[in-house]
Amino acid sequence: MKKILVANRGEIALRVMKTARRMGIKTVAIFSEIERGSPHVLYADEAVNLGPAPSSESYLVMDKIISAAKQTGADAIHPGYGFLSENAEFSELVHEAGIIFVGPKAHSIRVMGSKLAAKDAVKAFDIPMVPGIDKAITDVEKAKQIGIEIGFPILIKASAGGGGKGMRIVEHVDELDEQMQRAISEAESAFGDGSVFIEKYITSPRHIEIQVLADQHGNTVHLHERECSIQRRHQKVVEEAPSVVLTPELRHEMGQAAIKVAKSCDYEGVGTVEFLLDSDKNFYFLEMNTRLQVEHPVTECITGIDLVEQQLLVAQGRALAFKQAEVPLRGHALELRVYAEDPVNNFLPSIGTLDQYSAPIGDGIRVDDGYRQGMEVPIYYDPMLSKLITYGKDRAEAIHIMNKAIDRYIIKGIQTTLDFGKYVINHDAFVSGNFDTNFVKKHYNPDDIKQQTRAEEEVAALIALRLYLDNTKQL
Repeated sequence: MKKILVANRGEIALRVMKTARRMGIKTVAIFSEIERGSPHVLYADEAVNLGPAPSSESYLVMDKIISAAKQTGADAIHPGYGFLSENAEFSELVHEAGIIFVGPKAHSIRVMGSKLAAKDAVKAFDIPMVPGIDKAITDVEKAKQIGIEIGFPILIKASAGGGGKGMRIVEHVDELDEQMQRAISEAESAFGDGSVFIEKYITSPRHIEIQVLADQHGNTVHLHERECSIQRRHQKVVEEAPSVVLTPELRHEMGQAAIKVAKSCDYEGVGTVEFLLDSDKNFYFLEMNTRLQVEHPVTECITGIDLVEQQLLVAQGRALAFKQAEVPLRGHALELRVYAEDPVNNFLPSIGTLDQYSAPIGDGIRVDDGYRQGMEVPIYYDPMLSKLITYGKDRAEAIHIMNKAIDRYIIKGIQTTLDFGKYVINHDAFVSGNFDTNFVKKHYNPDDIKQQTRAEEEVAALIALRLYLDNTKQL
């Protein structure tokens, strides 16, 4: 592998390119017309303009991306995450073009891309699953019967879903008809597939995911867990590794279950198996993401293993250089996703110019970003500006460093989730480790952020006044 095209943009494109450059692999960036001067474009050895800003005319056009790879002589394509990263057709087309796809085979993507197919694939491996039905359903009366059998509340889920789309919680049987129609309609709109199924709704779960890594020679290991329970609208906001609630025994058990899930679809490369963990520490298979995760840096921090490097080595046919017993687990890491969103206004997107942008630096601080001061935050793409990661010898130190890093992160011109992140990591429930996926619903009130901001402004004003008075005395 001598040259790789990164079929993505922003921070993940830059992240992949940095590891590729360290490995001596040349890089090709792709970009839309409005991102000609973006950091990932300037960093790459070559860059190809794919066309207009909408992703449907640029980052999602398979033929354009494959043509760009051929044009530049790239022998591999890394899809990053989002866009085409879990598109089985794209994986097949890349392979047919004689180019290496840095990711799993199309078969694995296809199986795990459907929640129903994934459930069917793992059946033979004795993986715990949430009670429910493992077939698509449209009959409301049958759905009511299933709901009564497994007990309300239940969860209607889109088979092809993700990001909370096509998902509805039903508390009572008389709500089922309306919520089911909504879920089907939303699934058809978002994924072109209205298939839905029903599961028992686990009322206060934690969202625990296991990082897996598999080569082309039958070797599969896990790289421990990530805690991803702090979410808003089913989207993760704060992640950490390891989880405060897993014992070594439970970590081993969940890790082995994740390895079995990977083997059930002949997985190759880096992937993540997601589980729900209930209050009694029973875990249930949720889904598998057949790509690099947004939150992969926290795993890199606690293991010292570069996951992008491992992806590139596996894609070249190299065997894993370590066994399960050799995977380290040191210290603690946190990640805050910094979104261009207004946390006091229902997390609405905040579009505009980065009038000031200065990321924090220091021991234990890592920032993966793809923006620079003066850039516009476009409306066409995901609103994530960066990922702020901190690492410490233990959880308390990681939280302490995160507090300092948030204070030093200067972003002006738009609203961001930095204040929300600070609110989360200082909340008693988070600090104690006593939280679940309902954290935002249970604890968050936008007024808390307003009061927090007002208090900080008052302190800053007092400091400024004191400095002014001191300087006046010296004159």
